Amino acid sequence: MPQMAPLLWLYLYFFFLLSLILFLSINYFIKPYQKMDHKSIMSHTSPKFTWKL
Repeated sequence: MPQMAPLLWLYLYFFFLLSLILFLSINYFIKPYQKMDHKSIMSHTSPKFTWKL
């Protein structure tokens, strides 16, 4: 039945809009990982050699 094709595209459009809204809202409310400060990392990981070569 070719008269049903516009309804198919309408349903696909609504599905796309709902999934886009869901994706954007999830990305808005979920916080990203905290970025580590490189200065504090370098101060803790710098090796202190006590011997001489």
